[in-house]
Amino acid sequence: MFTGLVTDVGTVRKAEHRNGLTRFEVESGFPLAQIAMGASILHSGVCLTVVDMGQGERGAWFAVEAVPETLSKTILGGWEQGTAVNLEQSLKLGDELGGHFVFGHVDGVGEIVSIEPEGQSFRVTIRPPAVIARYFATKGSAAVDGVSLTVAAALPNGDFQVAIIPHTWQVTTLGQKKPGDRVNLEIDMLARYVARMVGADAPEGSQPK
Repeated sequence: MFTGLVTDVGTVRKAEHRNGLTRFEVESGFPLAQIAMGASILHSGVCLTVVDMGQGERGAWFAVEAVPETLSKTILGGWEQGTAVNLEQSLKLGDELGGHFVFGHVDGVGEIVSIEPEGQSFRVTIRPPAVIARYFATKGSAAVDGVSLTVAAALPNGDFQVAIIPHTWQVTTLGQKKPGDRVNLEIDMLARYVARMVGADAPEGSQPK
């Protein structure tokens, strides 16, 4: 489990296809002593498991593996050497929960429609897949490439907007985005359960009578 508060921006130093898996080696600023084999690390919204590690140039490098399902359902399929990645280590008991509960299970890939400066901040409009558009509510939470953000507006056409402060813009990969770029989206778990409770997300044919 994570909070959506990015603690480092890593860099993919190698992407290698191996027997149906893709192995990514990521250079990070995390101290090697803080990383353990089998640890879960959030990679731009995707929870992946550490399978190898070592001392890096600015901290530690570590390796993770992604299956074809993950590559096809997230933006990881487009990662290559040099790709910047939002990183967050898993939440520990007693840690401050400064964002919202993020699980690292991407619900869909959205597209950035526009980026508009608002003084020193930025308003970003994102188009989610139609099947999950109803989950984004004004003042609700969403994880965009692993970053916990508040939905500033849910638009009638299904798009939603987030307002990003300068600090977040600078210390995450969001500041490198442009219209047309794809982003990993995870809906707020509360919205998911509320939808199921009221029957909006029930399997076909199982609506209460």
